[in-house]
Amino acid sequence: MATIAQAEGRAERRIVTTATRDRDALRAFLERDRLFAAYAICDLDDREFARTKWGLAHEDGEPVAIALEYRGLAPQPLFVMGDPEAAARLLADIIRPRAAYLAAMPPQIAAASRHYRVHTGVPMVRMWVDRASFRPVPGATARLLPSEIGDLNRLYSLGFTSWLPRDSVAKGVYFGIRVGGRLVSAAGTHVISPQARLAVVGNVMTHRNYRGRGYAKMSTSAVTQELLRTCEQVVLNVRADNPPALATYRALGYQEHVRFEERLVYRRGPGWDSIFGPLRRFLNPTKES
Repeated sequence: MATIAQAEGRAERRIVTTATRDRDALRAFLERDRLFAAYAICDLDDREFARTKWGLAHEDGEPVAIALEYRGLAPQPLFVMGDPEAAARLLADIIRPRAAYLAAMPPQIAAASRHYRVHTGVPMVRMWVDRASFRPVPGATARLLPSEIGDLNRLYSLGFTSWLPRDSVAKGVYFGIRVGGRLVSAAGTHVISPQARLAVVGNVMTHRNYRGRGYAKMSTSAVTQELLRTCEQVVLNVRADNPPALATYRALGYQEHVRFEERLVYRRGPGWDSIFGPLRRFLNPTKES
């Protein structure tokens, strides 16, 4: 069902927002910035699409903004791209999660603040590599098997707040390094799209006692090399305030594409604020904007 809204202060402008499952239309818009929209493009594949909800905004018959909600336990991933005013309308009319991790450019983050309380955060850097720019680094890495998920989650429990299911390894690409039989470093994937020939590297972690030895570079190199056998580009995210990680990925040939924001957001509204406002202030009293 479509809704029509006129942008404030721009009476001549008419934006139409629509929920859609038209993958061709969604892909055409996302391909305008393939590297920034890499996660969303991968979510169009059959494996992920059933867990997504999409909104598309048009103006004068032309698509101008897109919003994606990846449904699951809150806060779930939320992605917006395109005209900020149209993106704001999508978040008002079509895509309305109560809590989410929003990935967007700064103008779209500002537009989202009309409907969400936005936590502060460090800018993220989207980096990418292809076969021509990739510079592999050899190392004693081995591809991880689904049966090793326990070792992998024990490593990740040192720095992450979530655990990976067994099929993340079965359907993804994970490499690691063992010292004395113990898994001390690993890298893997968030999502892979055989159709788009695109993949996202993530879950890079080295045990604190083994850092500074190049293990993260070796593991990431092994994952990237395997992905580039079938993918045209591989992307990853890194915090802008992490110079060692940025240097590691640049050494492998990854290049900066864009800097964007990834923010924790909570839906505005009296009911929601009354439940979660005191909890947010208790947990993080100076971080909310």
